[in-house]
Amino acid sequence: MTAIVGLVHAGTVYVGGDSAGASGWSLTVRADSKVFHNNGYLFGFTTSFRMGQLIRYSLKPPKPVGDIERFMATRFIDAVRECLKTGGWARRDSEREEGGTFLVGVKGRLFTVHDDYQVAEAADGYAAVGVGDEIALGALFATAQSRMAPQRRVEVALRAAERFSAGVRGPFVCLSQPPGASSE
Repeated sequence: MTAIVGLVHAGTVYVGGDSAGASGWSLTVRADSKVFHNNGYLFGFTTSFRMGQLIRYSLKPPKPVGDIERFMATRFIDAVRECLKTGGWARRDSEREEGGTFLVGVKGRLFTVHDDYQVAEAADGYAAVGVGDEIALGALFATAQSRMAPQRRVEVALRAAERFSAGVRGPFVCLSQPPGASSE
């Protein structure tokens, strides 16, 4: 239960997220953010707060090199898989590993990592994950040709998801990362 929204504007990646922690019909507004920076990357997660904690505090993402799409699908995902396995989060079913779903911005690009570890980059320059994803995507589409600031577009998408999805709740956090952000 969540809404994580990301977009790329003029080479800067923006990722925003809500604060809902939901389990069935119970909802807690969480103080720990679903959106954060980690070593030159910008993340926004859904699926599990435990998975997000591992990515935030245990993952040592490698420095991006070469073809960024190839790098993300191989070296980056290998690091995520190892982090989630070590932290006890990754699942294995019929010899297939599964993790969780999150957005990641790096080098001015926005990627979605799905629970089967596939890496996707939307041609539209924006993406959303979580229970409010379709609502948020509609808002991003509707504002694409506007003169609205990118951070405001992210906020509008999150507000739309909150309005029409029981699993999305503010306050919202929106962070940005310019294309030149470095890995340390």
